[in-house]
Amino acid sequence: MQTNQHWIKTQDGQQLNAMTWGHPDKEALVLVHGYPDNQEVWQPIINELMQDFYIVTYDVRGAGQSSVPKRIRDYSLARLSQDLACVTQELLADRRYHLVAHDWGSIQSWESVTDPEFKSRILSYTTLSGPCLDHAAFWLREQFQQNKPQFFQQLTKSWYIAAFQLPLLAPTVWQFFNAERWGKVLSRLEKTDDLPLNQNIAHDGRYGVALYRANFAARLLKPRKRHAQCPVQAIVLKRDNFVSPALIDELPKWVNDLERVELDANHWAILSRAPEIAALIADFAQRHQHTA
Repeated sequence: MQTNQHWIKTQDGQQLNAMTWGHPDKEALVLVHGYPDNQEVWQPIINELMQDFYIVTYDVRGAGQSSVPKRIRDYSLARLSQDLACVTQELLADRRYHLVAHDWGSIQSWESVTDPEFKSRILSYTTLSGPCLDHAAFWLREQFQQNKPQFFQQLTKSWYIAAFQLPLLAPTVWQFFNAERWGKVLSRLEKTDDLPLNQNIAHDGRYGVALYRANFAARLLKPRKRHAQCPVQAIVLKRDNFVSPALIDELPKWVNDLERVELDANHWAILSRAPEIAALIADFAQRHQHTA
Protein backbone atom coordinates (compact mmCIF):
# COMPACT_ATOMS: atom_id res chain seq x y z
CA MET A 1 0.00 0.00 0.00
CA GLN A 2 1.26 3.45 -0.88
CA THR A 3 1.70 6.00 1.92
CA ASN A 4 3.03 9.48 1.18
CA GLN A 5 3.56 12.70 3.11
CA HIS A 6 2.74 16.07 1.57
CA TRP A 7 3.08 19.73 2.53
CA ILE A 8 0.24 21.99 1.41
CA LYS A 9 0.46 25.79 1.40
CA THR A 10 -2.82 27.51 2.27
CA GLN A 11 -4.21 30.72 0.81
CA ASP A 12 -2.92 32.70 3.81
CA GLY A 13 0.52 31.10 3.86
CA GLN A 14 0.11 28.35 6.47
CA GLN A 15 1.75 24.97 5.92
CA LEU A 16 -0.44 21.90 6.37
CA ASN A 17 1.02 18.44 6.85
CA ALA A 18 -1.01 15.89 4.86
CA MET A 19 -0.83 12.15 4.19
CA THR A 20 -2.23 9.92 1.46
CA TRP A 21 -2.93 6.25 2.01
CA GLY A 22 -3.71 3.44 -0.43
CA HIS A 23 -3.93 3.29 -4.21
CA PRO A 24 -4.87 6.47 -6.12
CA ASP A 25 -7.22 4.51 -8.39
CA LYS A 26 -9.60 3.83 -5.50
CA GLU A 27 -12.55 6.02 -4.51
CA ALA A 28 -11.25 9.11 -2.67
CA LEU A 29 -11.99 9.53 1.06
CA VAL A 30 -10.95 12.59 3.09
CA LEU A 31 -10.79 12.37 6.91
CA VAL A 32 -10.76 15.52 9.07
CA HIS A 33 -9.77 15.16 12.72
CA GLY A 34 -11.14 16.98 15.76
CA TYR A 35 -9.80 18.60 18.92
CA PRO A 36 -7.45 17.98 20.69
CA ASP A 37 -6.29 15.45 18.11
CA ASN A 38 -4.23 15.43 14.96
CA GLN A 39 -4.49 13.27 11.86
CA GLU A 40 -2.92 10.28 13.63
CA VAL A 41 -6.23 9.74 15.46
CA TRP A 42 -7.57 8.25 12.21
CA GLN A 43 -5.03 5.43 12.07
CA PRO A 44 -7.43 2.70 13.33
CA ILE A 45 -9.97 3.79 10.69
CA ILE A 46 -7.29 3.99 7.99
CA ASN A 47 -6.19 0.44 8.78
CA GLU A 48 -9.75 -0.73 8.13
CA LEU A 49 -10.37 1.24 4.91
CA MET A 50 -7.13 1.72 2.99
CA GLN A 51 -7.68 -1.47 0.96
CA ASP A 52 -10.85 0.00 -0.55
CA PHE A 53 -10.26 3.78 -0.61
CA TYR A 54 -7.61 6.32 -1.48
CA ILE A 55 -7.47 8.15 1.83
CA VAL A 56 -6.38 11.74 2.48
CA THR A 57 -5.73 13.02 6.01
CA TYR A 58 -4.16 16.25 7.21
CA ASP A 59 -3.26 18.08 10.40
CA VAL A 60 -5.56 21.09 10.62
CA ARG A 61 -3.86 24.42 11.24
CA GLY A 62 -2.40 24.56 14.76
CA ALA A 63 -2.36 20.76 15.17
CA GLY A 64 0.19 18.02 14.60
CA GLN A 65 3.00 19.11 12.30
CA SER A 66 1.04 21.87 10.58
CA SER A 67 2.00 25.47 11.22
CA VAL A 68 0.42 27.55 13.98
CA PRO A 69 -1.31 30.81 12.99
CA LYS A 70 -0.46 33.82 15.13
CA ARG A 71 -3.93 35.39 15.15
CA ILE A 72 -7.14 33.95 16.60
CA ARG A 73 -9.14 35.08 13.55
CA ASP A 74 -6.97 32.89 11.33
CA TYR A 75 -8.82 29.87 12.79
CA SER A 76 -12.16 31.03 11.42
CA LEU A 77 -14.52 28.58 9.74
CA ALA A 78 -13.95 30.36 6.43
CA ARG A 79 -10.19 29.77 6.68
CA LEU A 80 -10.70 26.13 7.68
CA SER A 81 -12.97 25.58 4.70
CA GLN A 82 -10.36 27.12 2.42
CA ASP A 83 -7.81 24.71 3.91
CA LEU A 84 -9.95 21.73 2.90
CA ALA A 85 -10.19 23.15 -0.60
CA CYS A 86 -6.41 23.61 -0.78
CA VAL A 87 -5.64 20.09 0.43
CA THR A 88 -8.11 18.37 -1.86
CA GLN A 89 -7.19 20.46 -4.90
CA GLU A 90 -3.49 19.71 -4.37
CA LEU A 91 -3.87 15.98 -3.68
CA LEU A 92 -7.01 15.05 -5.61
CA ALA A 93 -7.07 17.73 -8.35
CA ASP A 94 -10.63 17.85 -9.67
CA ARG A 95 -11.67 14.43 -8.34
CA ARG A 96 -14.81 14.15 -6.25
CA TYR A 97 -14.44 12.67 -2.78
CA HIS A 98 -16.26 11.43 0.29
CA LEU A 99 -15.77 13.49 3.44
CA VAL A 100 -15.69 12.11 6.99
CA ALA A 101 -15.11 14.22 10.08
CA HIS A 102 -15.11 13.92 13.87
CA ASP A 103 -15.60 16.49 16.65
CA TRP A 104 -14.13 19.87 15.58
CA GLY A 105 -13.27 18.38 12.23
CA SER A 106 -16.99 17.85 11.80
CA ILE A 107 -17.88 21.35 12.96
CA GLN A 108 -15.50 22.93 10.47
CA SER A 109 -16.46 20.55 7.66
CA TRP A 110 -20.09 21.67 7.85
CA GLU A 111 -18.86 25.02 6.54
CA SER A 112 -17.84 23.28 3.31
CA VAL A 113 -20.71 20.79 3.18
CA THR A 114 -23.20 23.70 3.24
CA ASP A 115 -21.28 25.79 0.70
CA PRO A 116 -22.64 25.56 -2.87
CA GLU A 117 -19.07 25.89 -4.18
CA PHE A 118 -18.33 22.39 -2.83
CA LYS A 119 -21.42 20.78 -4.36
CA SER A 120 -19.47 19.49 -7.34
CA ARG A 121 -16.69 18.07 -5.13
CA ILE A 122 -18.16 16.34 -2.07
CA LEU A 123 -19.98 13.08 -2.86
CA SER A 124 -21.09 12.32 0.70
CA TYR A 125 -20.47 13.46 4.25
CA THR A 126 -20.27 11.32 7.39
CA THR A 127 -20.33 13.37 10.59
CA LEU A 128 -19.51 12.24 14.13
CA SER A 129 -19.88 14.36 17.27
CA GLY A 130 -19.70 17.77 15.62
CA PRO A 131 -22.79 19.79 14.72
CA CYS A 132 -22.90 22.75 12.39
CA LEU A 133 -22.62 25.77 14.70
CA ASP A 134 -25.37 27.57 12.82
CA HIS A 135 -27.73 24.60 13.17
CA ALA A 136 -26.79 24.27 16.84
CA ALA A 137 -27.60 27.93 17.46
CA PHE A 138 -31.08 27.57 15.97
CA TRP A 139 -31.61 24.37 18.00
CA LEU A 140 -30.52 26.02 21.26
CA ARG A 141 -32.88 28.93 20.71
CA GLU A 142 -35.76 26.56 20.08
CA GLN A 143 -34.95 24.45 23.15
CA PHE A 144 -34.68 27.52 25.37
CA GLN A 145 -38.18 28.51 24.31
CA GLN A 146 -39.81 25.08 24.31
CA ASN A 147 -37.69 22.58 26.24
CA LYS A 148 -35.51 24.21 28.88
CA PRO A 149 -34.40 20.88 30.47
CA GLN A 150 -32.93 19.82 27.12
CA PHE A 151 -31.33 23.25 26.72
CA PHE A 152 -29.60 23.09 30.10
CA GLN A 153 -28.57 19.48 29.57
CA GLN A 154 -26.56 20.49 26.52
CA LEU A 155 -25.06 23.46 28.38
CA THR A 156 -23.89 21.04 31.05
CA LYS A 157 -22.17 18.92 28.41
CA SER A 158 -20.58 22.02 26.87
CA TRP A 159 -19.09 23.61 29.99
CA TYR A 160 -15.60 23.42 28.48
CA ILE A 161 -16.55 25.77 25.64
CA ALA A 162 -16.94 28.66 28.08
CA ALA A 163 -13.63 27.77 29.73
CA PHE A 164 -11.88 27.76 26.35
CA GLN A 165 -12.86 31.41 25.81
CA LEU A 166 -10.42 32.40 28.56
CA PRO A 167 -7.18 33.49 26.87
CA LEU A 168 -4.70 32.03 29.40
CA LEU A 169 -6.42 29.32 31.43
CA ALA A 170 -7.08 26.69 28.78
CA PRO A 171 -3.70 26.89 26.98
CA THR A 172 -1.93 26.72 30.35
CA VAL A 173 -3.86 23.67 31.53
CA TRP A 174 -2.78 21.66 28.49
CA GLN A 175 0.87 22.03 29.49
CA PHE A 176 0.19 19.60 32.34
CA PHE A 177 -0.86 16.83 29.97
CA ASN A 178 1.38 14.25 28.35
CA ALA A 179 0.48 11.32 26.14
CA GLU A 180 0.14 8.85 29.00
CA ARG A 181 -2.04 11.14 31.13
CA TRP A 182 -4.29 11.93 28.17
CA GLY A 183 -4.44 8.23 27.36
CA LYS A 184 -5.82 7.52 30.84
CA VAL A 185 -8.55 10.12 30.28
CA LEU A 186 -9.55 8.49 27.00
CA SER A 187 -9.51 5.01 28.53
CA ARG A 188 -11.90 6.11 31.27
CA LEU A 189 -14.23 7.80 28.80
CA GLU A 190 -14.24 4.97 26.30
CA LYS A 191 -13.96 2.12 28.83
CA THR A 192 -11.25 0.67 26.60
CA ASP A 193 -7.58 0.12 27.42
CA ASP A 194 -4.52 0.50 25.19
CA LEU A 195 -5.95 3.15 22.88
CA PRO A 196 -3.44 4.91 20.58
CA LEU A 197 -1.61 7.75 22.36
CA ASN A 198 -1.29 11.31 21.06
CA GLN A 199 2.36 12.17 21.68
CA ASN A 200 1.62 15.76 20.62
CA ILE A 201 -1.30 16.33 23.01
CA ALA A 202 0.09 19.36 24.90
CA HIS A 203 0.73 21.19 21.62
CA ASP A 204 -2.55 20.16 19.98
CA GLY A 205 -4.59 21.07 23.04
CA ARG A 206 -2.91 24.41 23.60
CA TYR A 207 -3.19 25.82 20.09
CA GLY A 208 -6.48 24.21 19.11
CA VAL A 209 -8.29 26.27 21.75
CA ALA A 210 -8.24 29.06 19.17
CA LEU A 211 -10.83 27.13 17.14
CA TYR A 212 -13.39 27.79 19.87
CA ARG A 213 -12.38 31.38 20.46
CA ALA A 214 -12.52 32.27 16.76
CA ASN A 215 -15.92 30.82 15.98
CA PHE A 216 -18.37 30.04 18.76
CA ALA A 217 -19.54 33.49 19.78
CA ALA A 218 -19.96 34.75 16.21
CA ARG A 219 -21.94 31.76 15.00
CA LEU A 220 -24.12 31.28 18.08
CA LEU A 221 -25.08 34.95 18.18
CA LYS A 222 -25.67 35.33 14.43
CA PRO A 223 -26.50 31.92 12.94
CA ARG A 224 -26.92 31.54 9.20
CA LYS A 225 -29.31 29.27 7.33
CA ARG A 226 -27.01 26.60 5.94
CA HIS A 227 -28.28 23.69 3.81
CA ALA A 228 -26.23 20.59 3.00
CA GLN A 229 -25.16 20.23 -0.62
CA CYS A 230 -24.64 16.44 -0.47
CA PRO A 231 -26.02 13.30 1.24
CA VAL A 232 -25.20 13.21 4.95
CA GLN A 233 -24.77 10.30 7.35
CA ALA A 234 -24.94 11.30 11.01
CA ILE A 235 -23.39 8.67 13.29
CA VAL A 236 -24.97 9.44 16.65
CA LEU A 237 -22.92 8.31 19.65
CA LYS A 238 -25.54 7.76 22.32
CA ARG A 239 -23.13 8.00 25.27
CA ASP A 240 -21.26 11.06 24.01
CA ASN A 241 -20.11 13.11 27.01
CA PHE A 242 -19.68 16.32 25.02
CA VAL A 243 -22.32 16.47 22.29
CA SER A 244 -25.97 15.75 22.96
CA PRO A 245 -27.49 13.27 20.47
CA ALA A 246 -30.55 15.56 20.53
CA LEU A 247 -28.62 18.10 18.42
CA ILE A 248 -29.05 15.75 15.48
CA ASP A 249 -32.81 16.26 15.70
CA GLU A 250 -32.27 19.63 14.00
CA LEU A 251 -30.66 18.12 10.88
CA PRO A 252 -33.77 17.21 8.83
CA LYS A 253 -34.44 20.95 8.51
CA TRP A 254 -31.09 21.45 6.79
CA VAL A 255 -30.31 18.14 5.05
CA ASN A 256 -32.48 16.76 2.26
CA ASP A 257 -30.74 13.39 2.03
CA LEU A 258 -30.04 12.34 5.65
CA GLU A 259 -29.32 8.98 7.22
CA ARG A 260 -29.10 8.69 11.00
CA VAL A 261 -27.30 5.76 12.62
CA GLU A 262 -27.15 5.35 16.39
CA LEU A 263 -24.30 3.59 18.13
CA ASP A 264 -24.03 2.81 21.83
CA ALA A 265 -20.61 4.44 22.14
CA ASN A 266 -18.80 7.46 23.54
CA HIS A 267 -17.12 10.47 21.95
CA TRP A 268 -13.89 8.84 20.68
CA ALA A 269 -15.58 5.87 19.03
CA ILE A 270 -13.21 6.32 16.08
CA LEU A 271 -10.57 4.89 18.43
CA SER A 272 -12.54 2.50 20.63
CA ARG A 273 -14.99 1.18 18.01
CA ALA A 274 -12.97 1.60 14.82
CA PRO A 275 -14.20 -1.50 12.92
CA GLU A 276 -17.86 -0.54 13.41
CA ILE A 277 -17.28 3.11 12.48
CA ALA A 278 -15.23 2.12 9.43
CA ALA A 279 -17.96 -0.24 8.24
CA LEU A 280 -20.56 2.54 8.47
CA ILE A 281 -18.29 4.95 6.58
CA ALA A 282 -17.57 2.41 3.83
CA ASP A 283 -21.20 1.40 3.38
CA PHE A 284 -22.42 4.99 3.08
CA ALA A 285 -19.64 5.97 0.69
CA GLN A 286 -20.15 2.93 -1.50
CA ARG A 287 -23.84 3.77 -1.84
CA HIS A 288 -22.93 7.27 -3.04
CA GLN A 289 -20.06 6.50 -5.35
CA HIS A 290 -18.94 8.72 -8.18
CA THR A 291 -20.32 7.02 -11.27
CA ALA A 292 -19.83 9.72 -13.89
